[in-house]
Amino acid sequence: MKVLIFDCDGVLVDSEALAEETLETHLVQWLPDLDIPSLLSQALGMTTADILKHLAQLSRYPLPSNASEVVDSAIEARLARELTAIEGVHDAVSGIDLPKAVVSNSRRCRVLASLATTQLKEALGDAPIFTAEQVDNPKPDPAIYRLAASELGCPPSRCLVVEDSVAGVSAAHAAGMRVIGFVGASHIDDEQSNRLLAAGAWRILPHMRGLNALVDEWQLHLQGNDNNETAR
Repeated sequence: MKVLIFDCDGVLVDSEALAEETLETHLVQWLPDLDIPSLLSQALGMTTADILKHLAQLSRYPLPSNASEVVDSAIEARLARELTAIEGVHDAVSGIDLPKAVVSNSRRCRVLASLATTQLKEALGDAPIFTAEQVDNPKPDPAIYRLAASELGCPPSRCLVVEDSVAGVSAAHAAGMRVIGFVGASHIDDEQSNRLLAAGAWRILPHMRGLNALVDEWQLHLQGNDNNETAR
């Protein structure tokens, strides 16, 4: 058996992290007297307007009058760019005739929320989900990938993982899995490809439409190894 594994909340658009990152970029510039990263970590679930109002009360610097509009426009622009990167994900994933699973270092509720906003939910169907609650270490850890392989009854060497973070690629690689580094979603900068390769990525995927070809290449590689083993 061969299995295709996705890190869904990272490989797909993570609007919460996107909002935080965009907010931080502007707020550090606007409110230099505040510890913005720390304050934002305490503001999960608040709207942009609520966050800006709260921080304005803490800072001795005034916010621009159009601060909320500027931030929301920046988030929308980045979100549109990221959605372009995952366009066609349903066709790409549905066209791959392999068992599929989800492995994530986020909590299950976060994964389900992320899936609900994308076409991948329908494409994955009833694929099993393995999340942070199931292992001792909530950070990217080879244990969660090994758990997935064990539960699926599949050796790690026959699992292909699609990951977009350096930590995730490193953990899946350490678990003995082949990893595709995806740079089309949360990380659009060119340097991310090099970081993922250095962490152990086997191939780099800039757009989901190229997934089928990489899966075919991986299966041919496995078949060649199987034939070599049989010939011995």
